[in-house]
Amino acid sequence: MKWITRQNVKVDRVACPWLIKRFVDAEANFIFVPEAQLLESARREGATPFDGNRIPEVRLNHRGDRCTFEAILEDFHLDDPTLHRLGLIVRGADVKGQEQIAPESAGFAALGISDEERLAREFPVYDALYAYLRQKAV
Repeated sequence: MKWITRQNVKVDRVACPWLIKRFVDAEANFIFVPEAQLLESARREGATPFDGNRIPEVRLNHRGDRCTFEAILEDFHLDDPTLHRLGLIVRGADVKGQEQIAPESAGFAALGISDEERLAREFPVYDALYAYLRQKAV
């Protein structure tokens, strides 16, 4: 399946592809486009749009104080408590005013690399965080 979001990904738009690839769609392909082209490109590519916060037609988006990662958890009925804890970390790192929700949120910073390279480099971070949180919950 194809998934599409805004280019120049940051925390939530890296965490969401990780979540999708690991728990929703192992064969997922991700497309990154300018925000103004998100809906048109989604229709043309037959892709599911996500994290288009200024575009009300995008269903997988921030919801209230919660980030898109948490919307995916909700919509795909992912009820693993470890994923929900990870969602708090993503929210704290991504949503202004939510920084204190999880102490681990402070560790995220932007790198000057492409969206695809950011996913490749940061997926292992989410794998490690997930394993750590899962072990901690036991």
